[in-house]
Amino acid sequence: MDVAVAGTALVLLSPLLLVLCLAVRLTSPGPALFRQVRLGQHAQPFLLYKLRSMRVVTGGCELTAAGDPRVTAVGALCRSTSLDELPQLWNVLRGDMTLVGPRPETPALAAGYPPACRWVLQHRPGLTGPAQVRFRDRTALQDCGSDLEGYYLGVVVPQKVAWDADFLAGPTVRRTLAVIWETARHLAGLPVGRLAAAPTGAAAERP
Repeated sequence: MDVAVAGTALVLLSPLLLVLCLAVRLTSPGPALFRQVRLGQHAQPFLLYKLRSMRVVTGGCELTAAGDPRVTAVGALCRSTSLDELPQLWNVLRGDMTLVGPRPETPALAAGYPPACRWVLQHRPGLTGPAQVRFRDRTALQDCGSDLEGYYLGVVVPQKVAWDADFLAGPTVRRTLAVIWETARHLAGLPVGRLAAAPTGAAAERP
């Protein structure tokens, strides 16, 4: 299903991707695509592709909160609609990622994961997922103060992993399609049905 969906989507969306790449290049100096090393299944590194949504700068925090001045105007539009994630269909087609799974994390942030959450790094990351639909980093981090990374690793990650654990305990085709449908509704601005409340305490344990 990963290969069929990702391959078909890349063909159908290629005109849109071309327009977006041109828009990124024409409105901000730098490449159209952003490449970054992320961790895949069993914490193996791979090169993830996204549309570049930020100005080309050296250094800076790996996390992006709401109002980050590094984000370009076109980038803000792409982020709000998740269009910047479309090139990751290539990662799905290659087998680096799957359609539904946990967030593909950077090595630096993964190194700071709480011990009880590290199990999630053994699973193949997803283009979308229950946690990714309900926990947008730019929203979750907008009121966390100056310590973005500390708040993300100590508060946001355990909650996201708890949502992932619920799905990974039984990742059936039916549930995968349900998450994809929820993602489509979310991107269209429609309400997303809630899953059962994310467990706590043992929430981050391996399913």
